[in-house]
Amino acid sequence: MRVSRNVLLGVKNLWRHRMRSMLTMLGVVFGVASVVAMLAVGEGASAQALDQIRRLGSNNILLSAIKPQEDEAAGQRRSRMSIYGLTYDDDARLRETLPGVRRTVPVKLIRKEGRLGSQTLQLRVVGTTPEWFALVRRQVVAGRTLSQEDIEAFNPVCILTEHGARRLLATKSSLGESVKLGRDFFEVVGIVASEAGTGGGIQTPDQEVDVYIPINVLRQCFGEMVVQRSTGSSTRELVQLHQIIVEVKSIEHVETTAAAIERMLKRFHKKADYQIRVPLALLRQAEETKRTFNIVLGSIAGISLLVGGIGIMNIMLASVTERTREIGIRRAVGARRKQIVGQFLVETLVLSFLGGLLGIGLGIFVPWLIEHFAGMPTRVTPWSVMLAVGISGVVGVLFGLYPAVRAANVDPIVALRHE
Repeated sequence: MRVSRNVLLGVKNLWRHRMRSMLTMLGVVFGVASVVAMLAVGEGASAQALDQIRRLGSNNILLSAIKPQEDEAAGQRRSRMSIYGLTYDDDARLRETLPGVRRTVPVKLIRKEGRLGSQTLQLRVVGTTPEWFALVRRQVVAGRTLSQEDIEAFNPVCILTEHGARRLLATKSSLGESVKLGRDFFEVVGIVASEAGTGGGIQTPDQEVDVYIPINVLRQCFGEMVVQRSTGSSTRELVQLHQIIVEVKSIEHVETTAAAIERMLKRFHKKADYQIRVPLALLRQAEETKRTFNIVLGSIAGISLLVGGIGIMNIMLASVTERTREIGIRRAVGARRKQIVGQFLVETLVLSFLGGLLGIGLGIFVPWLIEHFAGMPTRVTPWSVMLAVGISGVVGVLFGLYPAVRAANVDPIVALRHE
């Protein structure tokens, strides 16, 4: 009964000065909103990066060919042929000699113009094996992916991404059409969704402009050498494999297998013409960065709540001075100190919790605006809402306790004489 009476008295007094109460709550409202909104933005960005890394496969190791700096400098001075990158022997050694490796997927890349009737599109031709679609999982929109029969029979078939299909097959049926790549025609047997992008500092193996064909068909049709001509010069590059995706049998052996791969490649490559990327290590690093990022954002937003709490304490101290005669009358008719403390503490808690609720609503609305208009991913988590509510409650207790105790310690005789 006493608690409910204190609540009613507190709410009645706040309603009597509703404009002042509303302005006092603004500090808590914006503080809570900033906590929820900033954590939602950070959580959304981190979740997107972590999701992209996970899609690369925690059991996978990505090897990529890179052009050595000395070859780039020499290519700028004169016309010459650059030989670098991963080899078919590397792929065989990785698959056959390392016990932790389950399978490998070789990848060879070239750029060609794709043509279907009057539609043209610059495509990245990806020569690979059927296992590529098992390690880099992408949704099959229509048809099928590459099969072992395509490899064995040297079938001139291709798999398009949704982007390429929309550009080239805009006025055609999806499957069964023949796309011209260079001088050769390839039958479209499937369309896959592409999720190209960069997540957590690692480039995904696919792009929107990819077209997938059997790797032996690519070698047969386009050869091993790539010639790039520009004004007054030409550049020739011989790269056997641009990528090798290695799947490790157990996630516990990923990092040790990556170290073994690096030792093996150093033994057979005289120059640093390759790069090793481990999604599992990047995943752990991204998760640690996410935790640090959330702590920093939460701390910055918590400062706003601190400012809001100081505002509440300032107003409540002014309210104590303003209501000194009221306090004296209550003490004179028998009210105890703890009842005075309870009354003022209830008013503070009502301000802080009501401000917290309004702040949560604003904090959920702001990320929705950001995602809707800016296209940035956001994610409001239950723990961020609970954190904001908890902080607002703590702010109410801490910054309301001193004014409440000060009100309770007012001398009744002095208070009755107060005008």
